[in-house]
Amino acid sequence: MMTEFAYHASHEQFKPSVLLKYIQMAERAGFTAGSSSDHFKPWSDRQGESGFSWAWLGAAMQATSLPCSVVCAPGPRYHPTIVAQAVATLAEMFPNRFSVALGSGEAINERITGDRWPSKPERNARLKESVDIIRALFAGETVNHSGLFTVQQAKLYTRPDYSPPIFGAAITVETAEWVGSWADGLLTTSRHPEELQKVVEAFHRGGGKGKPMHLKVQLSYAQTREQARQGAYEQWRTNIFKSSVLAELSTPEELEAAAQFVKPEDMDGQVRISADLEQHIQWLRDDMELGFNRLILHNVNLQQEEFIKAFGDRVLPALSGDRVPSFV
Repeated sequence: MMTEFAYHASHEQFKPSVLLKYIQMAERAGFTAGSSSDHFKPWSDRQGESGFSWAWLGAAMQATSLPCSVVCAPGPRYHPTIVAQAVATLAEMFPNRFSVALGSGEAINERITGDRWPSKPERNARLKESVDIIRALFAGETVNHSGLFTVQQAKLYTRPDYSPPIFGAAITVETAEWVGSWADGLLTTSRHPEELQKVVEAFHRGGGKGKPMHLKVQLSYAQTREQARQGAYEQWRTNIFKSSVLAELSTPEELEAAAQFVKPEDMDGQVRISADLEQHIQWLRDDMELGFNRLILHNVNLQQEEFIKAFGDRVLPALSGDRVPSFV
């Protein structure tokens, strides 16, 4: 299985029109997939954007030939019937090119409806209930349901000829093992190789062995290491906390307060910071050895054109012949 390299379109950082230009540029440079973030608010006012990812995805997939994915959280903001309709529409227009990853959500996005923000166990239960509803709709069933969600006489009249894959978004070992029992694949984020291996092993242990795995790689590339670190610090220092913290904070201002004591050097363990393309190649090879078949590359600083060109010229060609190990 060949590894795909996706360009991550960060809606928190750039206007949708700019991201459309970047993903077209990325395809020309050799990226083989696309990824879209789904946020109602940015992580900080410095990022300062929050375009609607679902509208953008239709434009991006029409403007390119890339397979694309998005992560979202069914809940008050997105009732699972609406998620099902959105996924089915994109999958019908662009067959076998779209997948969705579902997660338990973050308060910064989901509390805008004014609903109570539930505990993590309840959010997980809500997520699994959503997956069951969405899959039933994909199968053409008329769904009536009463639980954490209420569904009455829901049916998808426009569906693709196949059931679009539903990935599970997981950060912790515990969530990865649980996700392995029901998801069609895993989406997780980059970290130290030893920690990442534990997440992979947990996903396999839970039932995910043989299923595809996607890794969102947070990196910062620039002409010098100092520039790369500073760019990561300016744009991404509000994003480096544990998922249990990030899930609970409701506004960019709260995240800024949490990050007030973060120093530029603190970014080194949270983002892959380097001006050395060979170092980035080695990091990505390590990811591939763990069995990830799609690496979603998110250059967290603002220098997107330089990143796309450099990785298109040097990094992707160096890795294009590498395959996911057959043991996964």
